[in-house]
Amino acid sequence: MIREYTSDCVHCGFCLPTCPTYVLWSEEMDSPRGRIHLMDARLDGTIALNATVATHFDRCLGCMACVSSCPSGVRYDRLIESTRAAVEEEYERPLGDRLVRGLLFRLLPYPGRMRAALRLAPLGRLVPMPGRFRPLVEIAPRWRGKGDVPVLTPAAGDTRARVGLLTGCVQRAVFGDVNAATARVLAADGFEVVAPPQECCGALSVHAGRLEEGKAFARRLIDAFDGVDLVVVNSSGCGSHLKELGWLLGDDSAEAFAARVRDVGELLADVPPRAPRHPLPMRVALQDSCHLRHAQRLPLSSLASLARIPALEVVEPSEQDLCCGSAGIYNVVQAEAARELGDRKAGHVLATGAQAFASANPGCLVQVSSALNRVKQPLPALHPIELVDASIRGVPAGRLQATARR
Repeated sequence: MIREYTSDCVHCGFCLPTCPTYVLWSEEMDSPRGRIHLMDARLDGTIALNATVATHFDRCLGCMACVSSCPSGVRYDRLIESTRAAVEEEYERPLGDRLVRGLLFRLLPYPGRMRAALRLAPLGRLVPMPGRFRPLVEIAPRWRGKGDVPVLTPAAGDTRARVGLLTGCVQRAVFGDVNAATARVLAADGFEVVAPPQECCGALSVHAGRLEEGKAFARRLIDAFDGVDLVVVNSSGCGSHLKELGWLLGDDSAEAFAARVRDVGELLADVPPRAPRHPLPMRVALQDSCHLRHAQRLPLSSLASLARIPALEVVEPSEQDLCCGSAGIYNVVQAEAARELGDRKAGHVLATGAQAFASANPGCLVQVSSALNRVKQPLPALHPIELVDASIRGVPAGRLQATARR
């Protein structure tokens, strides 16, 4: 299967200027084309999966900007996921790496554990910590998620459809208010919203090469959403993963589930609004997430719903195609590169002169907020659906900015 995909690459180099790590280092083996060379060499047996080779695969953010720029249609997304699984199976990482990755996957997929860890993060910033663990406390958000989603939120007026809301793991622990806003907006525009008990979707695990763990999470999630017309996702990394479950799990039920998955911006763009939108006079920088822009091929998917808000000005930062450096667990396990990309993105956000920034992925919101705090210029960090929700509820722009996370 991997060989089929590597043979599609004609090594033209169109991917090079869109690859964040190639932009940072101008190193061929840290570009998609170079990594595909390494994949082929590994399959041929001409190189071993040693520390040097594994490092080049680890440095990939999995942002999929190369997928958007490739004229040959190379499925680099599937290549890197399969290769990362091979790395985890065949290569023995140093003890420190194993400890960090093991800790991450004992925390991130479990909202309760994550909330407890976040309460300890301020203490971690004050005491000496081993270097490998320092990024964990540096990137930990300084706000606390609030808000909850009822199991059932009835539609206002006639019901357009019964939709299931993915509440997520990081999203539930850190951005519970985003989930609550999503349910309110969908209900106001005529959708009955169901939020069943659910676990992690498996996106983080698959992205990090823990393929069987990710598959197990995904199968349990499919069972949780029985009986809904659509599954709505407000975290773009999760949405990208769920839309690929047919390929990942290889069965008809997964394929049928994947066909019902919609990004919330994608869904709202396709239906006329029912609830009136009130003016929200503010300037917002919309930082597109990689898994919407490249993996799902939905650039600026929330723009249609934001355009319906009177008086809202939406601006785009420069280098939208370049990743902010979040990328699942990347900003912990590749902290130096992630920090450089985050600082670069924060600079572009500030250059817009916006009063707030918005992104449709929790990792992007955390990453850019951290970078803005490093330069002591924090901005309100909002999910686009929170802007729609504020407009529907008539929340004044000043109050929204004053109460938003930073």
